[in-house]
Amino acid sequence: MASTMLSIASAAPSASLSMHEKLKGKVKLGSTTNSTAGFIKTKSFGRVSMVAAVNVSRFEGVTMAPPDPILGVSEAFKADTDEKKLNLGVGAYRTEELQPYVLDVVKKAENLMLERGENKEYLPIEGLAAFNKVTAELLFGADNSVLKEQRVATVQGLSGTGSLRLAAALIERYFPGAKVLISSPTWGNHKNIFNDARVPWSEYRYYDPKTVGLDFEGMIADIKAAPGGSFILLHGCAHNPTGIDPTPEQWEKIADVIQEKNHIPFFDVAYQGFASGSLGNDASSVRLFATRGMELLVAQSYSKNLGLYAERIGAMNVVCSSSDLAARVKSQLKRLARPMYSNPPVHGARIVANVVGNPALFDEWKAEMEMMAGRIKNVRQKLFDSLSAKDKSGKDWSFILRQIGMFSFTGLNKAQSDNMTNKWHVYMTKDGRISLAGLSLAKCEYLADAIIDSYHNVS
Repeated sequence: MASTMLSIASAAPSASLSMHEKLKGKVKLGSTTNSTAGFIKTKSFGRVSMVAAVNVSRFEGVTMAPPDPILGVSEAFKADTDEKKLNLGVGAYRTEELQPYVLDVVKKAENLMLERGENKEYLPIEGLAAFNKVTAELLFGADNSVLKEQRVATVQGLSGTGSLRLAAALIERYFPGAKVLISSPTWGNHKNIFNDARVPWSEYRYYDPKTVGLDFEGMIADIKAAPGGSFILLHGCAHNPTGIDPTPEQWEKIADVIQEKNHIPFFDVAYQGFASGSLGNDASSVRLFATRGMELLVAQSYSKNLGLYAERIGAMNVVCSSSDLAARVKSQLKRLARPMYSNPPVHGARIVANVVGNPALFDEWKAEMEMMAGRIKNVRQKLFDSLSAKDKSGKDWSFILRQIGMFSFTGLNKAQSDNMTNKWHVYMTKDGRISLAGLSLAKCEYLADAIIDSYHNVS
């Protein structure tokens, strides 16, 4: 460790222990030396000289990181003491009483695990086999030819983030120089993931602020203009942060262009079943591409649809053109995972395997998903009704109803979003996104007042 020396002497400086002498371990003849509490005391002919070592940390060059733009919202919310405060930043489901919700079916699955007395031994690198089987079937459909022909390499990942990061490492190693195209805007962590994996990325147009809808023509033009063989990151359903999804006809056109350009589709599926309430409908985009015989990557997460936020359970799926290629890709995904995290956690994987693999629990889960998705739809409708009734300017707020999933992109800019927080105690991300999953019917009118004030009175 680097250090400097500070001399504090009661006699001439020559009586003190020099830096050179200390480094060489020398002490003047006739002197005695002892070291206590960071000081070196040198006694010589009745005179005392002290030399203080001031250590300079090797970490002095490490700067303070800025707060996470999403998780930092919750930290600010907790510090606010106003009783009217609302946390619409983090995408986590809340009850009508705005309390966290643990699904009943999750509790039943955990009880089954306790009854069986299952152990906590390490999982294989690729994860729990029972989980990998059911998660692929849930995504593609149990009768899909890609599964029957064993053309899918599936490994358990650390929820959606970890699965995306594993795929990014695969791209960096085996597709050097390939670019990933991400939507503008996109989930805040996408850019971090590819930056840390040293995978180059650029954006394709997605959101049209004029219509608060999809810029479909811009999206298609940018995908066409991308270098052949690029990875096109697509949100399987309930686009985050906009809540704007392509129509079935638009998905067909997107698939056409990606095939023409020999791009590789890369899906992020974080809300299957949670967007529309239907597992099949929310996976239709992925299944469309798989049915066309395209090779593709799909990251999955069970944070939202099973409420397993803290379990970090998800999967990475790679659809290949042959079973041999799938086996090779899986071996390399395992090779990449080993130095990253060695093997994944078992608890969440067993919950998913028990729920999806048990017909009774599976039906119960689907009913709970429909309930959660239904509550968010009701909140969305009530917010639209409140805005329409209160805003006398004639502004059309119907875009809120056209969006889907737990988020709504309000169209508010940063200054307006700041007003939402500073004046109204509504905590949200600065891009204007609000999480309807954190809103209750009882708070819709208050939120409408905040949005109307911020939109019309703040530029």
